[in-house]
Amino acid sequence: MRIERMLIVAGVIIGTAACAPVDPGFGEAMRYDAAIQTIDPDPVYPANGAKPGDNGEHAQKATERYRKGTTKALRLEGTGGSSSGGGGGGGPGGLN
Repeated sequence: MRIERMLIVAGVIIGTAACAPVDPGFGEAMRYDAAIQTIDPDPVYPANGAKPGDNGEHAQKATERYRKGTTKALRLEGTGGSSSGGGGGGGPGGLN
């Protein structure tokens, strides 16, 4: 008789847990992720901001320089802070 009561209590507990209300926001993360990956068909750009296709002339000149082998030298810029450090790693060949 005691085992039957335990089984009935266990059944009631399991049955009420299965009827728990579902969170209304369940699945919102997936919908949010899909929404932020959707392309805006009519984007609004700031007045002074870059827009697609703004620098076509610059890209054309850079491509021509690349093809001729006369590319501009890189301009190195610092962050303004001073640092000391060794760093550096071994190149090909490692230790000799």
